[in-house]
Amino acid sequence: MLSLTPRLIAQSLISAVNLDLTQAHTNRIPQDIPTIVISNHRSFLDAPILIQSIPNTLRIACHHYMGQTPVVREFVTSLGCFPLAQAEQRQRQFFQQATQLLTARQWVGLFPEGTKPMIEPTAPHEVGEFHRGFAHLAWKTPVPSLAVLPVAIASLSETNYPSIPIRWLKQFDQNEPFFERQGSHPMLIYHRAKVLIGNPYLIDRTQKQEYKGKQAKELALDLTQYCQSQITELLQKGCY
Repeated sequence: MLSLTPRLIAQSLISAVNLDLTQAHTNRIPQDIPTIVISNHRSFLDAPILIQSIPNTLRIACHHYMGQTPVVREFVTSLGCFPLAQAEQRQRQFFQQATQLLTARQWVGLFPEGTKPMIEPTAPHEVGEFHRGFAHLAWKTPVPSLAVLPVAIASLSETNYPSIPIRWLKQFDQNEPFFERQGSHPMLIYHRAKVLIGNPYLIDRTQKQEYKGKQAKELALDLTQYCQSQITELLQKGCY
């Protein structure tokens, strides 16, 4: 019997919505090095798209409520995603789990825009402000070398459908302010999309020694801005 691996599940979902998916610059994907994959995020299809597009096994961090919601929980775990903890434990648990994966030379995927673009629909070429947690993770993870790979998911044709009331999700995450809103949760489905791989940001053992004091914040900010700039530029090229 054929095992339903995360990649096969991702491929099945992409086929089910009849998504025409193409890729560009795949030669930029790092080889034989632990990697953090950073991407923009507008649709529930983004995680399956990354899992399908990245040849390495990719463990993607997802919102806390996804690990609490029946059906959704089973779906994200079958994809190999790991839901974040509740607010007061989130940062510590995330760093612990992501560090364990990267130390084991696995790849970790993150959407640093957070929840906002999923609740407040944006234009295909737009990117929200990135949270810096992934950058600190990249500098702090105790591995000799590591890559951070920016990836843009460019939508060329899409439809946005209303789904469940946003406030229903409040029961699964009491601390998410976006779940206080009225209206329906958007369900964005891509019809045609392109995955564009950016230039990886490499961090070696020598560079890691610079991550201390005031310079640690500057290095994290520089990496965050680099990924946001790369993805913005790729979207502007790929969406038109």
